[in-house]
Amino acid sequence: MAGQATVLSDDSTLSKADNLFFKLESVLTLLGGIIIFLLVFLAVTNILGRWLFNYPVDGYIDWVEQTMAFFAFLGIAFTQRQGGHIRMDIIVGALKGRFLWFAELVSTTMMLLLTLVLIYGSYLHFYRAFSIGDTSFDINLPTWPAKLIVPVALTVLALRLILQIWGYFRALKSGSLEPVAVPLVEDAATLAAKEAASVSSAKIEDQI
Repeated sequence: MAGQATVLSDDSTLSKADNLFFKLESVLTLLGGIIIFLLVFLAVTNILGRWLFNYPVDGYIDWVEQTMAFFAFLGIAFTQRQGGHIRMDIIVGALKGRFLWFAELVSTTMMLLLTLVLIYGSYLHFYRAFSIGDTSFDINLPTWPAKLIVPVALTVLALRLILQIWGYFRALKSGSLEPVAVPLVEDAATLAAKEAASVSSAKIEDQI
């Protein structure tokens, strides 16, 4: 299931850290959106230049390849915080209370371990490209900036996972039904109602 889950807040240190870190994640996601906008502008320029002047953007494919890593990874931690990644909730959705938080704690810990491995591997990939001066085929763009963004974005994701592990551990310890700083599991009907309300509010704003 995918969608934006509810994330609660309070006056605890965990919640304050969650909200502060969410600002960083939001900035990175906004940056990814800006890059997508610039890429669309580049695509339009390339098409019009080829069509009107028979002069496309030099190295267009190289630019697209290099920017894909930015908008693909910059929002990964933001999506994790919002509970927006696709996952199977068949079993987890049936759990309640401490059983649910234990399952979430285990799965998030496993995700963190996998992310740490990916950080190590992607950093080595970046360092190799940086060391040998690897460039793109057409206009010789350096590839290391695009490869660097992967371990950087994954590091932000790892920090987000640590915060969520903290949240699930607190929930497991207290037995709270509504813990803070973690995306709450919601059924399909609740998610559908949220999406419908979001669409309705957007239409009202457009009419205004």
